Amino acid sequence: MTTRINISKKSIDDKRLFTVEEYYKMGKAGIFDSERVELINGIIYYISPIGSPHRGCVAHLYEELLLQFRGQFTIAAQDPMRCSDNSEPELDIAVLDFRKDRYKTQHPTPKNVHLLIEVADATLERDRTFKKTSYAQEGIPEYWIANIPDKQIEIFRHPKNDDYQEKIIVKKSESATCETIGFTLPVDDLFEYL
Repeated sequence: MTTRINISKKSIDDKRLFTVEEYYKMGKAGIFDSERVELINGIIYYISPIGSPHRGCVAHLYEELLLQFRGQFTIAAQDPMRCSDNSEPELDIAVLDFRKDRYKTQHPTPKNVHLLIEVADATLERDRTFKKTSYAQEGIPEYWIANIPDKQIEIFRHPKNDDYQEKIIVKKSESATCETIGFTLPVDDLFEYL
């Protein structure tokens, strides 16, 4: 007698990929306990502990954006974004469509995002590679990396397929400007005291 093995479409290169629904079930079951994790393209990744430079840059960006755009956009800090059935990354900063419910009834999706910013120190390589690819695939119009080690802002615009068509590096004494919302930030202000 022959036994057939059903190979799931979720399995690629001997990896078991997870859905957002399964990810939430694992969280409710206490599998992650106090670990910080995120789900990207079916893979669960650990999120690095938040150091003082990272926390300070996230707070700086949040305060600047909130000050300028309160009531026009919803500003999210270190919140999840529902990309697909198998992706829900945790974003450092996102400028979203304004909603009166502040996204209490559902997580934001890529369609709601005007600007997404990842603050990178230990996560720089991840933010420049598969996160950038994932955000381009999702059609995020503008993606910034606040690069702490190099004290620069890397701007990616015009997503097409798996990449962004434009990359700009903004360094000391320069200002980064977001095309989609008209937000300008002096690089020196963001990295002051670092």
